[in-house]
Amino acid sequence: MKVVSYNLRKHRAVSELAALNERYAPDLLCLQECDTADMPEHLADLELATATTGNRLGLAVYYRPDRFEFRAVRSFALKKSLHDHVLRPANERLIGVRLHDLQAEREFMVASFHAAPLTALNSLRRHQIKSALDELQLMGPGLPTLMVGDYNYPLFKENLAEKVREHGYELTLSDSRTYTRYKFFRGHFDLATSVGFDIENVETLPRGSSDHLPILVTTSYAVAPVEGIDASI
Repeated sequence: MKVVSYNLRKHRAVSELAALNERYAPDLLCLQECDTADMPEHLADLELATATTGNRLGLAVYYRPDRFEFRAVRSFALKKSLHDHVLRPANERLIGVRLHDLQAEREFMVASFHAAPLTALNSLRRHQIKSALDELQLMGPGLPTLMVGDYNYPLFKENLAEKVREHGYELTLSDSRTYTRYKFFRGHFDLATSVGFDIENVETLPRGSSDHLPILVTTSYAVAPVEGIDASI
């Protein structure tokens, strides 16, 4: 299974999606900072599962309907940062989609996630990650789950990965950095968190017009079943 995640930087990179789809043929496409009123129902052979509605710049998920059957979708508002309270740029920071894989004959969860901006503390982003994983497990209890997106987590990712691991999940970085806009904050911002999947590779794709580079996650289902999850990160 191939999943592309891309922060479009206030929608300016939307014109690159067709080329990304043609070149990498993802099964799933998870987007952040897209103008949700301007997203097409179909992107070549991908179909729009859902897009957020609480704010103009939001999240969207596309899937390949010849491989997956749509089951359910929910968007979630997570704990707000001061930036969110003052400027109100994001009412929904998570979309969860439950799909049935026709090839594997099993269900799973995929999610597009956008954490609070760099003005917030890492502690707030950890709270958002915890809440996001809690919500996804409630939506698809015991299902393999993959959450990709812009985690906005500039420092101490080793500590975050350890906390995520302690509670049954894996945090996976790509093979090279995904954010280069600010000199001090360059690094891996676009990440994958998973349970019930074996992440084979996370590749940083060539830079486009966004300040984030897209990532391509290649994954397969883990052999062992998903056990009880404690997401107190």
